Amino acid sequence: MALTREDREKITKDYGLSDKDTGSVQLQIAMLTEHIRRLTEHLKENAKDFSSKRGLFKMISRRRRFLRYLEREDENQYKDLIKRLGLKR
Repeated sequence: MALTREDREKITKDYGLSDKDTGSVQLQIAMLTEHIRRLTEHLKENAKDFSSKRGLFKMISRRRRFLRYLEREDENQYKDLIKRLGLKR
C-alpha cells in the first residue's frame, strides 16, 4: 500500500518543481492521489478494513483542501494538474 522510494522519485520527477522538491502543492496532491488509488484497490479486496477506510477519507479531505488552495492561488496550474492526474472536477 505504501509508496516505494522509486514511486516517490518518479512522482517527484513528473510533478515536482525540481528534483529536490518535497513540499510544493502540486507534488503533495500527486502523492496523495497515487496513495489514494492504491488504498482504494486495497479496500476493494478488504472491505472490512475500517482503519484503512478512515485513513482514506482523511487523505481525500487533505487532497481536497490542497486542490481548493491551488485553485484559489493559480487556476491555470490547477486545471493543468487536474487534467494530468485524471481527476474530475
